[in-house]
Amino acid sequence: MRKTQKKYSKEFKLETIELARTSGKSDSQLERELGLGRGYLYTWRKQLDRDGQQAFPGKGRLKPDEAYVRQLERELGVVQQERDILKKALAIFTRSQR
Repeated sequence: MRKTQKKYSKEFKLETIELARTSGKSDSQLERELGLGRGYLYTWRKQLDRDGQQAFPGKGRLKPDEAYVRQLERELGVVQQERDILKKALAIFTRSQR
């Protein structure tokens, strides 16, 4: 039987991190009380420290920086294809003029 992985919203993660900071309880105790897996708070806190407001973008969404990089990579691919087509066309026209 497969276990389905629970998904937590960005708001829940932020509230849980804040609760851990202000409650005075240990992370493991809070994780047990909330029914979270072991190490979730540590992982969420680490993501928040690393990514700031861009942390926890949601399922299937990219962070703005990653989306911009992906867009630039697509544009680069198009420009490279156009360049290759022009090179081939130039080779064909210079060959026919000889």
